[in-house]
Amino acid sequence: MNNQFLNCSGKLISLEKSLIMGILNITPDSFFDGDRYTVEPAWLKHTEKMLAEGADIIDVGCISTRPGAKAIDENEEIRKTITVLSSLIKNFPEIIISVDTYRAKVANEAVNAGAAIINDISGGMMDLQMYQTIARLNIPYILMHIQGTPETMQQNPSYQDVTKEIINFFSDKTNQLRLMGINDIIIDPGFGFGKTQEHNFQLLREMHLFKFVQHPLLIGISRKSMIWKRLNSSPEEALNGTTVLNTIALLKKADILRVHDVKEAKECLKLIDNMTI
Repeated sequence: MNNQFLNCSGKLISLEKSLIMGILNITPDSFFDGDRYTVEPAWLKHTEKMLAEGADIIDVGCISTRPGAKAIDENEEIRKTITVLSSLIKNFPEIIISVDTYRAKVANEAVNAGAAIINDISGGMMDLQMYQTIARLNIPYILMHIQGTPETMQQNPSYQDVTKEIINFFSDKTNQLRLMGINDIIIDPGFGFGKTQEHNFQLLREMHLFKFVQHPLLIGISRKSMIWKRLNSSPEEALNGTTVLNTIALLKKADILRVHDVKEAKECLKLIDNMTI
């Protein structure tokens, strides 16, 4: 693991051991848990459960980024994000929250409301003010790779060498971010975001190569179609497959797992940790 710390609003989080990021989607149309947590009692109950099961970070998303998703109005995203953050921080004062957004204005408002990390699926490509905003806010930034936009990304994803091209993307963007004074950078290859099934499995096989970028690595494969389409099942039936691929990701030194099912991911982590004792 990377022997580093993330400075999350003054709270130092060690990356000596892998972290678990629990997903909290406040959207009506997410591919797995859409419409489950759109009201306060539901999102508070689910957050309490994830924290009790060992989530280190809660990743809040108020705009859907599933394949084919259309963007909601920016002001509506801000309103929903601030409402959820205020509720979570009131009820769980020690919580560390990441906000999943590709809009700089949303990122700014979210951090002002108590978010500690920004998780940008576009890697700064969908809002050119994002990098400047992150530099000014001085917070950890999750830099994800995507080809296209959520609405178009799965229409015809194409690469000469998907791993090489994404590593080159990260090398270029992390250099740019460091020159702007941004040091707490987490990279995410973006499984399923403008990638075919074959691309996804190549990225997983070659995951060790991302360590050459020298930044913490986040892996988000929870219940995605690379699992359930290969098994001829559904997102609801993809927990076992998720656990298998999360185990592989941990063995290949993933620093953060972004998951729907915290308990099972935490159990993976505990068992793998026992192999190194």
